[in-house]
Amino acid sequence: MCFDGEALKEFATLGPGAWNEIVIDAAGRIYVNGPAIMLILPDGSVEKQAEGFQFPNGMALSADGRILVCAESWAKQLTAFGVADDGRLSNRRIWAEIPGPPDGICFDSQEAIWYADVPNACCRRVREGGELLDEVKVDRGAFSCMLGGDDRSTLFITTAQWFGMDRMSEMAGTGQIVSVDVSVTGAGWPFN
Repeated sequence: MCFDGEALKEFATLGPGAWNEIVIDAAGRIYVNGPAIMLILPDGSVEKQAEGFQFPNGMALSADGRILVCAESWAKQLTAFGVADDGRLSNRRIWAEIPGPPDGICFDSQEAIWYADVPNACCRRVREGGELLDEVKVDRGAFSCMLGGDDRSTLFITTAQWFGMDRMSEMAGTGQIVSVDVSVTGAGWPFN
């Protein structure tokens, strides 16, 4: 395999399982979720941080890098961790119980989170504790969202027709990226 003329090489080994989402902090530490949340340090060493999730999905870090939130789709909740100076996670807690299964997520500058909801075809903005602040409806499943643009005040949403887990092959060719201007700018990571 080649990438820009250079051979790809393994950086870190996660082990068996279906690995799903990734977020990288300002120090270059990588968090990957799947059967567990794994912390990959800049030297390539890997440490398990947490496990026992109900279909982990999107992850985001707060602007100060002190909170990592993981979307748990089947639990219909956002789960938070404190992030230590060395990147290790602690203090697992429910950040918000929500009305639909969250997929991709992002923080804004008021420390609220936008989350994409596939079966309910929307993105919702919630505060810690679950208070609904805003909602954007789309005409197909919302898989991920990110605040971007010049001043991070555009909510970009990746969408596709959703027919259920057993009919995922039928989604081909139905994808779109839609955008809407919002009043609160993005913050934290992932960063556009």
